[in-house]
Amino acid sequence: MQQSLNPWITRPVPADGADTASSDAYVPPAAVISAPLRGMVEPDTADRLARRTVPGSAALWVTGAHGGSGESRIADLLGGARVTDHCWPVLQDGSKPRVLLVCRADMRGLTAAQSALTQWASGAAPAVDLLGLAVLADAPGKTPKPLRDFAAIVGGGAPRLWTLPWVEAWRHGDSTTPPPAREYQRFIPDLAALATHTTPGTTH
Repeated sequence: MQQSLNPWITRPVPADGADTASSDAYVPPAAVISAPLRGMVEPDTADRLARRTVPGSAALWVTGAHGGSGESRIADLLGGARVTDHCWPVLQDGSKPRVLLVCRADMRGLTAAQSALTQWASGAAPAVDLLGLAVLADAPGKTPKPLRDFAAIVGGGAPRLWTLPWVEAWRHGDSTTPPPAREYQRFIPDLAALATHTTPGTTH
């Protein structure tokens, strides 16, 4: 099942059986890895995302792990989101930006995401509040099993994982209509809740 947590973490269900996805107050919890880890080995310099000081503010910054990752497509779906042009954002006011990492579901994209997550987990990236990784299908149809398995491994290094299907309308230039697939119907409110949620002891 494709949803907003690491593959081995199940989405919590209230005792009354209500669907938590229908609640505006529901904020998907982070999985095991929710912050950089002490002792994590940093990736080679060539494999790291650059950092860039970005002007202004945003409820969410969408960072593509590589060119063609789909960061602009995803930002178009989320109110108050801005792209970072494949760089870790650094805010001028010194506050910690909320970031969604995005990649494509091919080997190049997943490898780039793995390097970016290793950079973040090792503390080599600037201080960001990483919400998770969104993996976008790179072609119509079902993603081959080896790539699905690798995406699950890579996503295990992120606080949350969303795997999102191909959107044919984007090929024809429609980037504003929310995709009808159920994965997007869950993903969009999940991100909206995370982008506006205030964690105790933090300000945005």
